[in-house]
Amino acid sequence: MQSVLLDTPAGIIARLGWDPKMSEHDRKRALAREIIAPKLGVEERKVRVERELPGKFGFHTQLGAEVNGEPVPLSIRNASYRAATLVAVYDPSIVVGIDLRDAHPDDATIHQMQRHSHLFDEDNIPKLVEHWTRVQAVRDADGRGSRVAGELVRLDSPLTKGWVPDRRVYYTLADLSRDSWIITLAYLMPTE
Repeated sequence: MQSVLLDTPAGIIARLGWDPKMSEHDRKRALAREIIAPKLGVEERKVRVERELPGKFGFHTQLGAEVNGEPVPLSIRNASYRAATLVAVYDPSIVVGIDLRDAHPDDATIHQMQRHSHLFDEDNIPKLVEHWTRVQAVRDADGRGSRVAGELVRLDSPLTKGWVPDRRVYYTLADLSRDSWIITLAYLMPTE
């Protein structure tokens, strides 16, 4: 699998990996090991990455890691789209949401984005994808995911902050896009 380290804020490490021959589950575990092993100063083979039970994160499971049978004091988020996977590892005091999209979505994906977007020009596909990844990252950070309709998420005009109006939490948005992948990181540091 090929992977690249992404430019992220301090306290968050993210890698993007792609391999059409590798399953999504294997990609996200391999990427998590690639990040955690050097951070903890251990060999990759010593890092065990497992799925968390759905009850902890809602419908979508996230990953947990351990070394020598002890839980790793880090949180892990992951997102996949086709043959690409994004994994972010961070201090548990940071709130993180991520989204990964193909820069050239298919017609069904475009229609879904247009239906739930509140952009004036929904026919500008690059802007629509950029907007939608930010909306999805905010929904992921919020923790309620699909229980918050996409059209309810608000973004400031430079697309650097996002929020859901019923909560007084404003997430910083970072564009981590790479090659043909549009990637957004929504985060809230403990001091914000």
